Amino acid sequence: MQAVQIERNFTQFVVFAEDSILTALNKITANKCRLIFVVSEGGILQGVLSDGDFRRWIGSSDVIDLGRPVTAAMNPSCVSAPEGIPAAELAELCSHKIQVIPLLDDHGRVVGVARGGQRQLQLAGRAIGEGAPAFVIAEIGNNHNGSLDLALRLIDAAAEAGADCAKFQMRDMGRLYVNAGDSNDMASDLGTQYTLDLLERFQLSDEELYRCFDHTLERGLIPLCTPWDEASLEKLERWGMAGFKVASADFTNHDLLAAIAATGKPLIASTGMASEQEIVAGIRHLRQLGAAFVLLHCNSTYPTPFKDVNLRYLPRLAELAAGPVGYSGHERGTAVPIAAVALGATVVEKHITLDRAMEGNDHKVSLLPDEFAAMVAGIRAVEESMGSEAARSLSQGELMNREVLAKSLVAACPIPAGTVVTREMVRIQSPGQGLQPYRLNDLLGRTLATAKATGEFFFESDLHQPAAQPRPYRFANSFGVPVRYHDFEAFRTASNLDLVEIHLSYKDLEVDIDTVLPPRVPIGLVVHAPELFAGDHTLDLCSLDEDYRRHSVVELQRVINLSARLRKRFDCPAPVLLVTNVGGFSAQRHLAAGEREPLLGRLLRSLDELDTVDVEVIPQTMPPFPWHFGGQRFHNLFVDAESIESFCRSQGMRVCLDVSHSKLACNHLRQPFSVFLERILPFTAHLQLADAAGVDGEGLQIDEGEVDWASVFNLLDRLAPDASFIPEIWQGHKNNGEGAWLALERLEHHHLAQRRTPVAA
Repeated sequence: MQAVQIERNFTQFVVFAEDSILTALNKITANKCRLIFVVSEGGILQGVLSDGDFRRWIGSSDVIDLGRPVTAAMNPSCVSAPEGIPAAELAELCSHKIQVIPLLDDHGRVVGVARGGQRQLQLAGRAIGEGAPAFVIAEIGNNHNGSLDLALRLIDAAAEAGADCAKFQMRDMGRLYVNAGDSNDMASDLGTQYTLDLLERFQLSDEELYRCFDHTLERGLIPLCTPWDEASLEKLERWGMAGFKVASADFTNHDLLAAIAATGKPLIASTGMASEQEIVAGIRHLRQLGAAFVLLHCNSTYPTPFKDVNLRYLPRLAELAAGPVGYSGHERGTAVPIAAVALGATVVEKHITLDRAMEGNDHKVSLLPDEFAAMVAGIRAVEESMGSEAARSLSQGELMNREVLAKSLVAACPIPAGTVVTREMVRIQSPGQGLQPYRLNDLLGRTLATAKATGEFFFESDLHQPAAQPRPYRFANSFGVPVRYHDFEAFRTASNLDLVEIHLSYKDLEVDIDTVLPPRVPIGLVVHAPELFAGDHTLDLCSLDEDYRRHSVVELQRVINLSARLRKRFDCPAPVLLVTNVGGFSAQRHLAAGEREPLLGRLLRSLDELDTVDVEVIPQTMPPFPWHFGGQRFHNLFVDAESIESFCRSQGMRVCLDVSHSKLACNHLRQPFSVFLERILPFTAHLQLADAAGVDGEGLQIDEGEVDWASVFNLLDRLAPDASFIPEIWQGHKNNGEGAWLALERLEHHHLAQRRTPVAA
């Protein structure tokens, strides 16, 4: 028997009898339960289609037609249950093979589904189990040593350390012990007498415990308590406890388990001191009671030697429980609970104390607040690192590093258009900006559509359709493309561009511009400052290291001076816009609001020291997790709309709105991107347009991410009609600007469609 969960929203589990087999298979894939129930138009159950049913249908069919009605392949014999069936009876219907059961009303209509072997439960509105972050319990227990003040301080420490729950213990000493809890009972053995003495002196009253529970809620944590007896359980139930913790010592106490299960609330039970036979018996008992439970692997020694922890038992416990499992630890340090999460623990319980030297055995195995915080941080890092079993894909940082470190297929000699590529025409060289070497056989024998010079990369477009080509585009705003000195002339004459955005490297600061640019260029200009300078110096005008900040100011002044000189060669009646990442990043974590204030002060000081005649510095809006030359950091300034708007208003400055960066920021902060645009576009001088996905997938091709481009152009028309823009597709300049031209095509489509049918703000 298994614990079950009833779901009333069951659309993902049903198809209509008239639906095709293909439709049913798609739903089976979506619900991940390997079956679908077939119902009539009136919702009456007709049968079931499982993976096995589908395979049997294929084996017995001469012609496989997935367009046929699902009734052709379904199994009309389907296990079901009446609505309102007792939980224990429903649990008995579940088995290893039957995990989902339709619930029927008196007319045979499906009104819900029961799911067995659930990997998740709800505690005070918090999901615990598969797919949810680990539920971290700060076990205060009796570490308050009988002091309400200390107990409240421990709750505060747990909250500040990032725990999800603060847990206590409640005992009725007179009923719990055969000698009524008398530590002076000379008949007690030494261990019992020591424990009774501590419990006698270190108990909180019921009212004090209730005050602790209230304070736990006030701090945003879920309170839990271990009832050591039924009298305590009744008190906790009257208070309104959302669930209960069962101590290892009581896992074999089936009467207490039954009393807790009778509350209908979930329980978290430690299994220390129990043999596997006793664990199996406890699981069977809980299933018969229809209880929702989590079992914690545990070794009940204080402290537990590492050799006795046996984390490899966690998967075995999960198999036995057919539900979520966790870990309750009494070992030293934080490594074991973090590792437990990697092995599938969905609950972690560790003791917390303010002083390990205090009287009481639990203090010795407890974590100090900073250690508890480090454990929580480690758990969250492991959870983020676990990923999924999906096919491996390259992160943005890996793609950047592959561009620099890997190798490509390049032309070994001049190859005219129309030539069939042979092995002698191709060599393998760095960097990795073209086709990867393993694509060699795909390239050989192809007829080239465009000529290649010696050393030019081969690209995907050389294998399939031609690369996107430049043409005239129509936009209401001034637009251009990003360029470097070497491709400036080819790009600026390829289309009806209003401007170019020259991206500088620190090496470009040493170049004689007379050798790379004509004296006069009839086109607008934006300049993008380098982020990296000689000596591995990443520009940071906000650095708290005064020498580092001053060096950043000096380097940026060099860029400003060059920008002013460049302005004279271009059509720039106003000061030339200089896009700059002003800094404000950190290496280990995002900074709290109070920690960001000094950075803003340093930034204002740096900006004040710059001579910006003929140049307007426009800070770039930043993503939460920027990629700095193949590695990821944490950005703190120019990320959220509120602080950007406040900065622009107070300083009278404008920004470069990087759409990809700011979409990622809104995803990270869980804020609507449209609201961000409404607040920041009025302060925007220039935009960089690229798509985005998740929290660090930046620079994606237009329409290959999550940005609603129709909405962007609608807001741009209303709020920043004079702002210019470029497509900022990652590596969009490669293959003669293929990515940039394709981006302009797609942006033009959205822009023109929006102007025909305006989108509501």
